[in-house]
Amino acid sequence: MSNTTFKPTLGLADATMIVAGSMIGSGIFIVSADIVRNVGSAGWLIAVWLITGFMTLTAALSYGELSAMFPKAGGQYVYLKESYNPLVGFLYGWSFFSVIQTGTIAAVGVAFSKFAAYLLPALSEDNKLIKIATGVNSCGVPTYFSISAAQVVSIVLIVFLTYTNTKGVKGGKWIQNVFTTTKLVSLFGLIIAGFIVFKPEVWQHNWANTWSATKDTLVDNCNSTLGFNVTPIAGAALMGGIAAAMVGSVFSSDAWNNVTFIAGEIKNPQRNIGLSLFLGTLIVTLIYVAANLMYISVLPLETLAHVEKDRVAVAASRVIFGNAGTVVIALMIMVSTFGCNNGLILAGARVYHTMANDGLFFKKAGTLNKNSVPQWALWAQCIVAALLCLSGKYGDLLDMISFVVVIFYVLTIAGIFILRKKRPTAERPYKAFGYPILPAMYIVMGISFCGLLIAYKPEFTWPGLIITLIGIPLYYIAVANNKTVST
Repeated sequence: MSNTTFKPTLGLADATMIVAGSMIGSGIFIVSADIVRNVGSAGWLIAVWLITGFMTLTAALSYGELSAMFPKAGGQYVYLKESYNPLVGFLYGWSFFSVIQTGTIAAVGVAFSKFAAYLLPALSEDNKLIKIATGVNSCGVPTYFSISAAQVVSIVLIVFLTYTNTKGVKGGKWIQNVFTTTKLVSLFGLIIAGFIVFKPEVWQHNWANTWSATKDTLVDNCNSTLGFNVTPIAGAALMGGIAAAMVGSVFSSDAWNNVTFIAGEIKNPQRNIGLSLFLGTLIVTLIYVAANLMYISVLPLETLAHVEKDRVAVAASRVIFGNAGTVVIALMIMVSTFGCNNGLILAGARVYHTMANDGLFFKKAGTLNKNSVPQWALWAQCIVAALLCLSGKYGDLLDMISFVVVIFYVLTIAGIFILRKKRPTAERPYKAFGYPILPAMYIVMGISFCGLLIAYKPEFTWPGLIITLIGIPLYYIAVANNKTVST
Protein backbone atom coordinates (compact mmCIF):
# COMPACT_ATOMS: atom_id res chain seq x y z
CA MET A 1 0.00 0.00 0.00
CA SER A 2 1.31 3.49 -0.84
CA ASN A 3 0.23 7.05 -0.09
CA THR A 4 -0.20 9.77 -2.69
CA THR A 5 0.63 12.88 -0.67
CA PHE A 6 3.33 14.01 1.75
CA LYS A 7 2.41 14.52 5.41
CA PRO A 8 3.32 17.92 6.93
CA THR A 9 5.09 16.86 10.13
CA LEU A 10 8.10 19.22 10.37
CA GLY A 11 7.99 22.46 12.36
CA LEU A 12 10.18 25.59 12.24
CA ALA A 13 12.86 24.14 14.53
CA ASP A 14 13.02 20.96 12.42
CA ALA A 15 13.32 22.97 9.20
CA THR A 16 16.06 25.17 10.68
CA MET A 17 17.99 22.06 11.73
CA ILE A 18 17.73 20.72 8.17
CA VAL A 19 19.15 24.01 6.79
CA ALA A 20 22.05 24.15 9.25
CA GLY A 21 22.65 20.40 9.29
CA SER A 22 22.78 20.15 5.49
CA MET A 23 25.27 23.04 5.28
CA ILE A 24 27.74 21.90 7.93
CA GLY A 25 29.54 18.81 6.69
CA SER A 26 33.29 18.44 6.31
CA GLY A 27 34.14 21.67 4.45
CA ILE A 28 34.64 24.01 7.41
CA PHE A 29 37.21 21.59 8.82
CA ILE A 30 39.27 21.40 5.62
CA VAL A 31 38.83 24.04 2.90
CA SER A 32 40.47 26.99 4.68
CA ALA A 33 43.87 25.53 3.76
CA ASP A 34 43.10 25.84 0.05
CA ILE A 35 41.65 29.32 0.56
CA VAL A 36 44.90 30.50 2.17
CA ARG A 37 46.91 28.95 -0.69
CA ASN A 38 44.82 31.02 -3.13
CA VAL A 39 44.80 34.37 -1.31
CA GLY A 40 47.60 34.10 1.24
CA SER A 41 46.58 36.48 4.03
CA ALA A 42 44.37 36.56 7.11
CA GLY A 43 42.39 39.54 5.79
CA TRP A 44 41.53 37.85 2.51
CA LEU A 45 40.79 34.52 4.24
CA ILE A 46 38.12 36.17 6.40
CA ALA A 47 36.94 38.29 3.45
CA VAL A 48 36.30 35.14 1.36
CA TRP A 49 34.14 33.67 4.13
CA LEU A 50 32.31 36.98 4.64
CA ILE A 51 31.61 37.35 0.90
CA THR A 52 30.32 33.79 0.73
CA GLY A 53 28.24 34.31 3.88
CA PHE A 54 26.72 37.52 2.51
CA MET A 55 25.85 35.79 -0.76
CA THR A 56 24.33 32.81 1.06
CA LEU A 57 22.23 34.98 3.38
CA THR A 58 21.08 37.15 0.48
CA ALA A 59 20.08 34.10 -1.55
CA ALA A 60 18.27 32.55 1.42
CA LEU A 61 16.28 35.75 2.05
CA SER A 62 15.39 35.90 -1.65
CA TYR A 63 14.30 32.25 -1.76
CA GLY A 64 11.78 33.00 0.97
CA GLU A 65 9.52 34.72 -1.58
CA LEU A 66 9.66 31.76 -3.97
CA SER A 67 9.10 29.18 -1.22
CA ALA A 68 6.02 31.08 -0.06
CA MET A 69 4.65 31.27 -3.62
CA PHE A 70 5.26 27.56 -4.32
CA PRO A 71 5.05 25.73 -0.97
CA LYS A 72 5.37 22.24 -2.40
CA ALA A 73 8.01 19.54 -2.78
CA GLY A 74 10.72 20.15 -5.36
CA GLY A 75 12.04 23.53 -4.29
CA GLN A 76 14.50 25.05 -6.73
CA TYR A 77 13.40 22.73 -9.54
CA VAL A 78 9.84 24.09 -9.20
CA TYR A 79 11.00 27.72 -8.99
CA LEU A 80 13.04 27.43 -12.19
CA LYS A 81 10.25 25.63 -14.04
CA GLU A 82 7.70 28.29 -13.03
CA SER A 83 10.04 31.24 -13.71
CA TYR A 84 11.33 30.04 -17.09
CA ASN A 85 10.14 26.76 -18.60
CA PRO A 86 10.25 23.00 -17.94
CA LEU A 87 13.58 22.62 -19.78
CA VAL A 88 15.44 24.93 -17.39
CA GLY A 89 13.87 23.14 -14.43
CA PHE A 90 14.89 19.78 -15.86
CA LEU A 91 18.50 20.87 -16.46
CA TYR A 92 18.72 21.76 -12.80
CA GLY A 93 17.09 18.50 -11.74
CA TRP A 94 19.40 16.48 -14.01
CA SER A 95 22.52 18.24 -12.68
CA PHE A 96 21.19 17.76 -9.16
CA PHE A 97 20.75 14.00 -9.67
CA SER A 98 23.91 13.37 -11.67
CA VAL A 99 26.40 15.21 -9.47
CA ILE A 100 25.25 18.16 -7.30
CA GLN A 101 23.35 16.24 -4.62
CA THR A 102 24.73 12.76 -5.22
CA GLY A 103 28.32 14.03 -5.47
CA THR A 104 27.91 15.96 -2.23
CA ILE A 105 26.50 12.87 -0.51
CA ALA A 106 29.49 10.85 -1.75
CA ALA A 107 32.06 13.46 -0.68
CA VAL A 108 30.53 13.86 2.77
CA GLY A 109 30.31 10.07 3.17
CA VAL A 110 33.99 9.60 2.34
CA ALA A 111 34.90 12.44 4.73
CA PHE A 112 33.09 10.52 7.50
CA SER A 113 35.20 7.45 6.72
CA LYS A 114 38.49 9.33 6.51
CA PHE A 115 38.07 10.78 9.98
CA ALA A 116 36.69 7.53 11.40
CA ALA A 117 40.11 6.12 10.44
CA TYR A 118 41.65 8.18 13.25
CA LEU A 119 39.78 5.89 15.64
CA LEU A 120 39.97 2.71 13.51
CA PRO A 121 43.02 2.86 11.20
CA ALA A 122 41.72 -0.06 9.13
CA LEU A 123 39.06 2.32 7.71
CA SER A 124 41.71 4.58 6.17
CA GLU A 125 41.68 5.69 2.55
CA ASP A 126 45.26 4.33 2.46
CA ASN A 127 43.96 0.80 3.11
CA LYS A 128 43.38 -0.35 -0.47
CA LEU A 129 41.06 -3.34 -0.66
CA ILE A 130 41.27 -3.55 -4.46
CA LYS A 131 44.14 -2.21 -6.58
CA ILE A 132 44.29 -2.59 -10.39
CA ALA A 133 47.10 -1.11 -12.53
CA THR A 134 45.83 1.31 -15.21
CA GLY A 135 49.07 2.68 -16.72
CA VAL A 136 51.65 5.33 -15.88
CA ASN A 137 51.43 9.10 -15.47
CA SER A 138 53.55 11.80 -17.16
CA CYS A 139 56.34 11.19 -14.64
CA GLY A 140 56.43 7.48 -15.38
CA VAL A 141 54.84 6.57 -12.05
CA PRO A 142 52.34 3.66 -12.18
CA THR A 143 48.67 4.61 -11.77
CA TYR A 144 45.93 2.44 -10.31
CA PHE A 145 42.20 2.12 -10.00
CA SER A 146 41.64 1.28 -6.38
CA ILE A 147 38.85 0.90 -3.86
CA SER A 148 39.73 1.80 -0.29
CA ALA A 149 38.17 0.86 3.02
CA ALA A 150 37.07 4.49 3.37
CA GLN A 151 35.04 4.25 0.16
CA VAL A 152 33.35 1.04 1.28
CA VAL A 153 32.47 2.50 4.69
CA SER A 154 31.05 5.61 3.01
CA ILE A 155 28.76 3.44 0.89
CA VAL A 156 27.61 1.51 3.98
CA LEU A 157 26.81 4.85 5.67
CA ILE A 158 24.83 6.11 2.66
CA VAL A 159 22.87 2.83 2.42
CA PHE A 160 22.09 2.92 6.15
CA LEU A 161 20.83 6.52 6.08
CA THR A 162 18.83 5.84 2.91
CA TYR A 163 17.18 2.84 4.57
CA THR A 164 16.41 4.90 7.67
CA ASN A 165 14.75 7.60 5.56
CA THR A 166 12.56 5.05 3.74
CA LYS A 167 10.90 4.39 7.10
CA GLY A 168 9.36 7.85 7.22
CA VAL A 169 10.31 11.47 7.72
CA LYS A 170 9.98 11.26 11.52
CA GLY A 171 13.00 8.96 11.82
CA GLY A 172 15.03 11.22 9.53
CA LYS A 173 13.87 14.25 11.54
CA TRP A 174 15.03 12.67 14.80
CA ILE A 175 18.49 11.88 13.40
CA GLN A 176 18.76 15.37 11.91
CA ASN A 177 17.79 17.21 15.10
CA VAL A 178 20.03 15.16 17.40
CA PHE A 179 23.12 15.22 15.20
CA THR A 180 22.76 18.87 14.13
CA THR A 181 22.34 20.00 17.74
CA THR A 182 25.39 17.93 18.73
CA LYS A 183 27.61 19.35 16.01
CA LEU A 184 26.49 22.94 16.63
CA VAL A 185 27.32 22.59 20.33
CA SER A 186 30.61 20.86 19.46
CA LEU A 187 31.62 23.55 16.99
CA PHE A 188 30.81 26.30 19.46
CA GLY A 189 32.85 24.41 22.06
CA LEU A 190 35.84 24.07 19.71
CA ILE A 191 35.71 27.77 18.81
CA ILE A 192 35.50 28.85 22.46
CA ALA A 193 38.31 26.46 23.45
CA GLY A 194 40.45 27.87 20.63
CA PHE A 195 40.00 31.42 21.82
CA ILE A 196 40.78 30.36 25.39
CA VAL A 197 44.25 29.15 24.26
CA PHE A 198 44.58 32.25 22.03
CA LYS A 199 48.22 32.80 21.01
CA PRO A 200 48.96 36.55 20.71
CA GLU A 201 52.23 36.03 18.83
CA VAL A 202 50.49 33.84 16.20
CA TRP A 203 47.61 36.30 15.85
CA GLN A 204 49.96 39.28 15.41
CA HIS A 205 52.10 37.38 12.90
CA ASN A 206 49.05 36.40 10.83
CA TRP A 207 47.67 39.95 10.73
CA ALA A 208 51.03 41.64 10.06
CA ASN A 209 50.29 41.78 6.32
CA THR A 210 46.51 41.79 6.40
CA TRP A 211 45.85 42.53 2.72
CA SER A 212 49.10 41.32 1.13
CA ALA A 213 47.67 38.63 -1.13
CA THR A 214 49.84 35.77 -2.39
CA LYS A 215 49.30 32.62 -4.43
CA ASP A 216 50.87 29.25 -3.59
CA THR A 217 51.52 27.18 -6.73
CA LEU A 218 52.43 23.52 -6.34
CA VAL A 219 55.72 22.57 -7.96
CA ASP A 220 55.95 18.94 -9.06
CA ASN A 221 59.21 18.07 -10.79
CA CYS A 222 58.53 14.32 -10.98
CA ASN A 223 60.44 13.47 -7.85
CA SER A 224 59.31 12.70 -4.35
CA THR A 225 59.85 16.28 -3.19
CA LEU A 226 56.92 18.62 -3.74
CA GLY A 227 57.15 22.31 -3.01
CA PHE A 228 55.27 25.57 -3.44
CA ASN A 229 56.12 28.77 -5.26
CA VAL A 230 54.65 31.75 -3.39
CA THR A 231 54.01 34.79 -5.58
CA PRO A 232 52.31 38.12 -4.76
CA ILE A 233 49.02 38.78 -6.59
CA ALA A 234 46.98 41.94 -7.13
CA GLY A 235 44.37 43.36 -9.46
CA ALA A 236 42.78 40.87 -11.84
CA ALA A 237 44.96 38.03 -10.54
CA LEU A 238 43.69 38.72 -7.01
CA MET A 239 40.08 38.60 -8.24
CA GLY A 240 40.84 35.25 -9.86
CA GLY A 241 42.42 34.03 -6.62
CA ILE A 242 39.33 35.06 -4.64
CA ALA A 243 37.07 33.22 -7.10
CA ALA A 244 39.24 30.08 -6.88
CA ALA A 245 39.24 30.33 -3.07
CA MET A 246 35.46 30.65 -3.02
CA VAL A 247 35.07 27.24 -4.66
CA GLY A 248 35.79 25.79 -1.21
CA SER A 249 33.70 28.25 0.81
CA VAL A 250 30.74 27.93 -1.60
CA PHE A 251 30.91 24.12 -1.29
CA SER A 252 31.01 24.44 2.51
CA SER A 253 28.03 26.82 2.50
CA ASP A 254 25.96 24.97 -0.09
CA ALA A 255 22.87 22.77 0.46
CA TRP A 256 21.13 25.50 2.49
CA ASN A 257 18.25 25.28 0.01
CA ASN A 258 17.58 21.60 0.77
CA VAL A 259 14.70 22.55 3.05
CA THR A 260 12.77 23.88 0.03
CA PHE A 261 12.76 20.39 -1.48
CA ILE A 262 10.63 19.04 1.37
CA ALA A 263 8.07 21.86 1.49
CA GLY A 264 5.24 19.33 1.31
CA GLU A 265 6.29 17.94 4.71
CA ILE A 266 6.65 21.27 6.55
CA LYS A 267 3.88 22.77 8.65
CA ASN A 268 2.83 26.28 7.52
CA PRO A 269 5.45 26.28 4.72
CA GLN A 270 4.64 29.84 3.58
CA ARG A 271 6.06 31.11 6.90
CA ASN A 272 8.41 28.42 8.14
CA ILE A 273 10.52 27.77 5.02
CA GLY A 274 11.60 31.40 4.57
CA LEU A 275 12.24 31.84 8.30
CA SER A 276 14.21 28.59 8.58
CA LEU A 277 16.34 29.60 5.56
CA PHE A 278 17.25 32.88 7.28
CA LEU A 279 17.88 31.40 10.73
CA GLY A 280 19.84 28.39 9.48
CA THR A 281 22.13 30.31 7.11
CA LEU A 282 22.73 33.06 9.68
CA ILE A 283 23.76 30.55 12.36
CA VAL A 284 26.12 28.72 10.00
CA THR A 285 27.65 31.92 8.58
CA LEU A 286 28.47 33.17 12.09
CA ILE A 287 29.99 29.78 13.01
CA TYR A 288 32.13 29.68 9.85
CA VAL A 289 33.58 33.16 10.33
CA ALA A 290 34.21 32.50 14.04
CA ALA A 291 35.88 29.14 13.25
CA ASN A 292 38.30 30.79 10.83
CA LEU A 293 39.14 33.55 13.30
CA MET A 294 39.88 30.77 15.79
CA TYR A 295 42.12 28.95 13.27
CA ILE A 296 44.29 32.02 12.73
CA SER A 297 44.50 32.64 16.48
CA VAL A 298 46.29 29.32 17.06
CA LEU A 299 47.95 28.41 13.72
CA PRO A 300 50.44 30.45 11.66
CA LEU A 301 49.17 30.97 8.11
CA GLU A 302 52.11 29.05 6.68
CA THR A 303 51.12 26.02 8.77
CA LEU A 304 47.43 26.44 8.00
CA ALA A 305 48.06 26.48 4.24
CA HIS A 306 50.09 23.27 4.19
CA VAL A 307 48.73 21.01 6.94
CA GLU A 308 48.62 17.30 6.10
CA LYS A 309 45.74 16.53 3.71
CA ASP A 310 44.32 20.02 4.39
CA ARG A 311 43.00 18.91 7.80
CA VAL A 312 43.05 22.37 9.37
CA ALA A 313 40.71 21.53 12.25
CA VAL A 314 42.89 18.57 13.25
CA ALA A 315 45.97 20.80 13.42
CA ALA A 316 44.09 23.44 15.43
CA SER A 317 42.63 20.82 17.75
CA ARG A 318 46.10 19.44 18.52
CA VAL A 319 47.20 22.91 19.60
CA ILE A 320 44.09 23.29 21.74
CA PHE A 321 43.76 19.80 23.28
CA GLY A 322 47.20 18.26 22.76
CA ASN A 323 47.45 14.72 21.43
CA ALA A 324 43.83 14.06 22.37
CA GLY A 325 42.84 16.74 19.86
CA THR A 326 42.95 14.29 16.97
CA VAL A 327 40.32 12.08 18.59
CA VAL A 328 38.20 15.09 19.57
CA ILE A 329 38.07 16.49 16.05
CA ALA A 330 37.60 13.06 14.47
CA LEU A 331 34.51 12.49 16.60
CA MET A 332 33.21 15.99 15.79
CA ILE A 333 33.58 15.49 12.05
CA MET A 334 31.97 12.05 12.21
CA VAL A 335 28.96 13.56 13.95
CA SER A 336 28.94 16.49 11.53
CA THR A 337 29.13 14.44 8.35
CA PHE A 338 26.64 11.84 9.60
CA GLY A 339 24.02 14.51 10.27
CA CYS A 340 24.85 16.38 7.08
CA ASN A 341 24.39 13.30 4.91
CA ASN A 342 21.10 12.49 6.58
CA GLY A 343 19.75 15.92 5.63
CA LEU A 344 21.06 15.64 2.06
CA ILE A 345 19.57 12.17 1.56
CA LEU A 346 16.23 13.11 3.13
CA ALA A 347 15.77 16.24 0.98
CA GLY A 348 17.26 15.20 -2.37
CA ALA A 349 14.79 12.44 -3.25
CA ARG A 350 11.88 14.91 -3.11
CA VAL A 351 13.23 16.67 -6.22
CA TYR A 352 13.21 13.46 -8.27
CA HIS A 353 9.69 12.70 -6.99
CA THR A 354 8.41 16.05 -8.29
CA MET A 355 10.23 15.63 -11.62
CA ALA A 356 8.67 12.18 -12.04
CA ASN A 357 5.20 13.60 -11.48
CA ASP A 358 5.97 16.09 -14.26
CA GLY A 359 6.88 13.19 -16.55
CA LEU A 360 10.57 14.15 -16.57
CA PHE A 361 12.07 11.34 -14.47
CA PHE A 362 11.57 7.62 -13.91
CA LYS A 363 7.88 7.03 -13.22
CA LYS A 364 8.53 4.97 -10.07
CA ALA A 365 10.28 7.96 -8.47
CA GLY A 366 6.87 9.66 -8.37
CA THR A 367 5.35 7.15 -5.96
CA LEU A 368 5.33 7.27 -2.16
CA ASN A 369 5.52 4.21 0.06
CA LYS A 370 3.28 3.44 3.03
CA ASN A 371 5.41 5.80 5.14
CA SER A 372 4.66 8.71 2.77
CA VAL A 373 8.24 8.98 1.46
CA PRO A 374 9.61 8.49 -2.11
CA GLN A 375 11.34 5.17 -1.44
CA TRP A 376 12.28 4.39 -5.05
CA ALA A 377 13.77 7.88 -5.53
CA LEU A 378 15.77 7.48 -2.31
CA TRP A 379 17.33 4.22 -3.52
CA ALA A 380 18.04 5.63 -7.00
CA GLN A 381 19.89 8.51 -5.35
CA CYS A 382 21.74 6.02 -3.14
CA ILE A 383 22.98 4.01 -6.14
CA VAL A 384 24.36 7.06 -7.97
CA ALA A 385 26.05 8.38 -4.80
CA ALA A 386 27.60 4.94 -4.21
CA LEU A 387 28.96 4.83 -7.77
CA LEU A 388 30.50 8.28 -7.26
CA CYS A 389 32.10 6.99 -4.05
CA LEU A 390 33.66 4.12 -6.00
CA SER A 391 34.83 6.39 -8.83
CA GLY A 392 37.10 8.31 -6.49
CA LYS A 393 36.22 11.42 -8.51
CA TYR A 394 33.63 12.93 -6.15
CA GLY A 395 35.99 15.74 -5.08
CA ASP A 396 36.81 16.65 -8.69
CA LEU A 397 33.12 16.61 -9.61
CA LEU A 398 32.23 18.95 -6.77
CA ASP A 399 34.95 21.41 -7.80
CA MET A 400 33.71 21.29 -11.36
CA ILE A 401 30.04 21.73 -10.44
CA SER A 402 30.51 24.78 -8.14
CA PHE A 403 30.28 26.97 -11.22
CA VAL A 404 26.97 25.39 -12.28
CA VAL A 405 25.54 25.53 -8.75
CA VAL A 406 26.02 29.29 -8.60
CA ILE A 407 24.68 29.74 -12.14
CA PHE A 408 21.44 28.01 -11.09
CA TYR A 409 21.26 30.16 -7.94
CA VAL A 410 21.61 33.26 -10.12
CA LEU A 411 18.90 32.03 -12.49
CA THR A 412 16.59 31.22 -9.58
CA ILE A 413 16.97 34.62 -7.94
CA ALA A 414 16.54 36.33 -11.32
CA GLY A 415 13.28 34.38 -11.43
CA ILE A 416 11.94 36.65 -8.67
CA PHE A 417 12.12 39.60 -11.08
CA ILE A 418 10.59 37.52 -13.89
CA LEU A 419 7.68 36.27 -11.76
CA ARG A 420 6.88 39.75 -10.46
CA LYS A 421 6.43 40.80 -14.07
CA LYS A 422 4.69 37.62 -15.30
CA ARG A 423 2.44 37.19 -12.26
CA PRO A 424 2.06 40.60 -10.61
CA THR A 425 -1.17 39.64 -8.83
CA ALA A 426 0.03 36.26 -7.52
CA GLU A 427 -0.20 35.77 -3.77
CA ARG A 428 3.12 36.47 -2.05
CA PRO A 429 2.83 35.74 1.70
CA TYR A 430 6.48 36.75 2.03
CA LYS A 431 8.41 39.14 -0.20
CA ALA A 432 12.16 39.01 -0.80
CA PHE A 433 13.95 41.13 1.81
CA GLY A 434 15.72 44.14 0.31
CA TYR A 435 14.11 43.69 -3.11
CA PRO A 436 15.28 44.72 -5.68
CA ILE A 437 18.70 45.74 -4.31
CA LEU A 438 19.80 42.59 -2.44
CA PRO A 439 18.63 40.08 -5.09
CA ALA A 440 20.30 42.23 -7.78
CA MET A 441 23.53 42.31 -5.74
CA TYR A 442 23.53 38.53 -5.54
CA ILE A 443 23.03 38.25 -9.29
CA VAL A 444 25.95 40.61 -9.97
CA MET A 445 28.22 38.85 -7.46
CA GLY A 446 27.24 35.40 -8.74
CA ILE A 447 27.89 36.32 -12.38
CA SER A 448 31.22 37.89 -11.38
CA PHE A 449 32.23 34.73 -9.52
CA CYS A 450 31.37 32.53 -12.50
CA GLY A 451 33.05 34.89 -14.98
CA LEU A 452 36.27 34.91 -12.96
CA LEU A 453 36.27 31.12 -12.78
CA ILE A 454 35.88 30.92 -16.57
CA ALA A 455 38.85 33.27 -16.99
CA TYR A 456 41.19 31.96 -14.30
CA LYS A 457 40.07 28.42 -13.47
CA PRO A 458 38.47 26.95 -16.60
CA GLU A 459 38.95 23.44 -15.23
CA PHE A 460 36.27 24.34 -12.67
CA THR A 461 33.76 25.41 -15.33
CA TRP A 462 33.60 23.47 -18.60
CA PRO A 463 33.17 19.96 -17.14
CA GLY A 464 30.23 21.15 -15.03
CA LEU A 465 28.67 22.87 -18.03
CA ILE A 466 29.07 19.72 -20.14
CA ILE A 467 27.32 17.61 -17.46
CA THR A 468 24.45 20.11 -17.41
CA LEU A 469 24.14 20.37 -21.20
CA ILE A 470 23.92 16.58 -21.52
CA GLY A 471 20.51 17.12 -19.94
CA ILE A 472 19.16 18.86 -23.09
CA PRO A 473 18.83 15.72 -25.25
CA LEU A 474 17.66 13.78 -22.19
CA TYR A 475 14.85 16.30 -21.70
CA TYR A 476 13.58 15.92 -25.26
CA ILE A 477 13.79 12.12 -24.98
CA ALA A 478 11.65 12.32 -21.81
CA VAL A 479 9.14 14.62 -23.52
CA ALA A 480 8.95 12.31 -26.55
CA ASN A 481 8.38 9.29 -24.30
CA ASN A 482 5.56 11.10 -22.50
CA LYS A 483 3.85 11.86 -25.82
CA THR A 484 4.19 8.21 -26.85
CA VAL A 485 2.67 7.02 -23.56
CA SER A 486 -0.19 9.53 -23.70
CA THR A 487 -1.15 8.52 -27.24
